Amino acid sequence: MCGINGFNWQDENLIKRMNTKIVHRGPDGEGVFLAPEISLGHRRLAIIDLSPRASQPMTDYGGRFTIVYNGEIYNFKEIKGELSNEFNFKSDSDTEVLLCAYKKWGKEFLSRLNGIFAFAIWDNEKKELFLARDRIGVKPLYYFYDGKKFIFSSEIKAILEHNIPRELDMDAFNLYFRVLYVPGPLTMFKNIKKLLPGRCLTLKDGRLDSSQYWEIKDWTDFSSYGEALEKIKFLIEDSIRGQLISDRPVGVFLSGGMDSTAILGIVNKIKGKGIKTYSVGFNVKEDGEKFNADLNLARKTAQYYGADHHELTTSGADILKYFDTVAYHMDEPVSNAVQIATYLLAQEAKKDVAVVLGGDGGDEIFGGYPRYYFNYLIDIYQKMPKALGRAYFSQLAGLIFKNKGVAKKLELAGVSRWMEFMIQKEASVKNIINTEIGDNLANKNFYEKRFFKNIPTNDFTKYFMAVDTVNWMTDESLLRTDKMTMAHGLEERVPILDHRLVEAAMKIPTRWKINNAKQGKAIWRKAILEYLPPFVANHPKHGFFSPGAKWLRYELKDFATETFNSLDPALFNVDGAKKMLYNHIEKRNYNLNLIWSVLTWQVWYNRFIK
Repeated sequence: MCGINGFNWQDENLIKRMNTKIVHRGPDGEGVFLAPEISLGHRRLAIIDLSPRASQPMTDYGGRFTIVYNGEIYNFKEIKGELSNEFNFKSDSDTEVLLCAYKKWGKEFLSRLNGIFAFAIWDNEKKELFLARDRIGVKPLYYFYDGKKFIFSSEIKAILEHNIPRELDMDAFNLYFRVLYVPGPLTMFKNIKKLLPGRCLTLKDGRLDSSQYWEIKDWTDFSSYGEALEKIKFLIEDSIRGQLISDRPVGVFLSGGMDSTAILGIVNKIKGKGIKTYSVGFNVKEDGEKFNADLNLARKTAQYYGADHHELTTSGADILKYFDTVAYHMDEPVSNAVQIATYLLAQEAKKDVAVVLGGDGGDEIFGGYPRYYFNYLIDIYQKMPKALGRAYFSQLAGLIFKNKGVAKKLELAGVSRWMEFMIQKEASVKNIINTEIGDNLANKNFYEKRFFKNIPTNDFTKYFMAVDTVNWMTDESLLRTDKMTMAHGLEERVPILDHRLVEAAMKIPTRWKINNAKQGKAIWRKAILEYLPPFVANHPKHGFFSPGAKWLRYELKDFATETFNSLDPALFNVDGAKKMLYNHIEKRNYNLNLIWSVLTWQVWYNRFIK
């Protein structure tokens, strides 16, 4: 797990400056590779094979191929076994296996990999650069290309070491304030892009070609519930067993929910008691029990499994202190009040371990969020003959949705239905964005083009989960995970997002995921039940969230007010934004999401643009 940099000309000082910008990603070593047509840089976080033999950039024996790589390939030993008769390996690293696999199979080797990765391989004979990102987008990869200069890195701040314009991407600006993150391939910087999950790039003779090497293609439902259940059980255990591979200590981020609890349970089965676990809570003026329910549950779970448990409590003062630091490490704005707590938790965990396992992905692929339940009801309604019970169902759904506009929701389809659940209300967005630059069609046009032109299954709710997995999950949740952990040189692995498990989950019909008790993850819960203490198995889902709304009324009040007073009227409806903040502080309205999005954006803007 590391940080990578590069560009398509030779400049030793510049590649070293890029490396310096991401030293936090790789505190264990540095390397560069230089040739007339390429400069490659690497910062090393040593996890597998800690010896100098595994250092990067790594060049093959023949001198033709050179790689810089960030990630972990969990099945590298199996691949190495296939190649052992043909290659004499000099290290025990997965990096060398990647290099030899590319030399053997070309880009087709991507289909053999089980892992999280972003890498670049330079072919000195063809003068060709090949880059790829893992299937779900756990590891980030950014690039800039103006037709001549090609620059890439694990983080945007390293790309900005080059003399390129720091301009806002106005499409990204409009999308951000509606979805609270910047969806790929966009970033908030014009002309800097994210490589999308499951894609690869080839640069040769000044031409940049992109292709998709992985996507979910098989939507056919399992015919047997028992078969699906056993498949899930096998894959989650196999995934965790593979992801425990490390030459340095491994811990678990324990949230208190069923997903991270199951991971701890399986790790306990494999490794025994004493695994180090880490949880975060909140010091808050009001409703402390509400905001620390997960912390209390995690503590109880850790005791149940005999873990070596560590807790961290954060306050509004901590949030104020680290807001700017976190904005710097994030590279681009993501509006989520928990990310500073994650940053501090990663700092604490790094004192003991170099790797942690996290419970990301269970809600997205197994239907844990309420939006999937509501969509399941809509699916049922839209498949009913109009003459049979639609009126009764509409009344029943109205009670469930508790919304007068339920009739409208029941008729929505495609991108319009997705937007109803995932986009901030346009009336509220208009209160903070300058109407001259606001584009209320940006989100619909963007998402329709990327995801909803052709829907490959008639189970829309299942497809909704798939879109969330490679969109919201990648560009909001996993981006936060990577940046907040790697800010401290800590590697987080996500066993539930093993691509085999994701593929299997998309073959499970929604009716097996969502039961009649408005409870998601039904089949998942059954599959992992043996690893859930009774007090977790029977605990209702309530989500992990921070007291951000309360912090805005107390510890962050002055900071927020000062920040809103500094907003640029060319971009914002300053009076409307200030009124929204005032109404929230005075408890007249609850406006956490959009207020936090403005705060996050402005702190980012001050750091990177202004």
